[in-house]
Amino acid sequence: MSSRPEVHVLNDIAEWTAEAAALTRDLRQQAVHERGRFLVALSGGRTPEQVYRRLASQSPAAPQEWSSTHFFFSDERCVPPDHPDSNYHLADAALFRPLNIPEDRIHRMRGEHPNHDAAAREYEDVLRTVTNADPAGWPQLDLLMLGIGNDGHTASLFPGTDALRERRRWVTVGHAPSGPPTRLTLTLGVINQATVVLFLASGNSKADRVKAVLEPQQDADRELPAALVRPDRGRLIWLLDRPAAAKLTGHHAEGHKRPT
Repeated sequence: MSSRPEVHVLNDIAEWTAEAAALTRDLRQQAVHERGRFLVALSGGRTPEQVYRRLASQSPAAPQEWSSTHFFFSDERCVPPDHPDSNYHLADAALFRPLNIPEDRIHRMRGEHPNHDAAAREYEDVLRTVTNADPAGWPQLDLLMLGIGNDGHTASLFPGTDALRERRRWVTVGHAPSGPPTRLTLTLGVINQATVVLFLASGNSKADRVKAVLEPQQDADRELPAALVRPDRGRLIWLLDRPAAAKLTGHHAEGHKRPT
């Protein structure tokens, strides 16, 4: 059974962004010190974009500071890499180019591949190669960033879809009810092996689903994709601003010092 989620509530979006960036840098330093490299999977969306821009602005020694980091993605829309909906495109503009990250440290999902299943299998091969994972097991990423959608989805694992039920593959094809419909996504098996899973949520629009996941009232809440993220041995951290945490009760509604 996974440990209890660590919930950290910041007063406003400025504090929230600074805290998320600081936590990412702390985890990078720890991973490089202990294992010689940092394996991080990025999330798409406008919420993490703010964190990427903060990281870029706080890294004057780049690219040396990030030379031991390998960047992966939790999911990708099946669009070309220069498409406005591409998660890679967002991270490239906000993080990779400002920090001059070398291409061999960026492992993007090929959303433009005409064969989506083949693209998913190719990305699984990339994960196997870079992480040196046991072929019979799962890869272990140092940090996996996730968001939460208004329907409770995370990565591109949507309620009621086959991707959510996948138990053997590392990467699979997901299907979204809106936006670009076809996605590539890490599966729960990979997500739940991460050393740290970091949920990033901000704004009033996230409050209902944050409460449903962290303070479930019914079985449907417990079956939301985001609620199925339960790291086997790692840490599960939720970083929220006060609007996103507005409907939480008890200790979840309180502010906390930075997770270390």
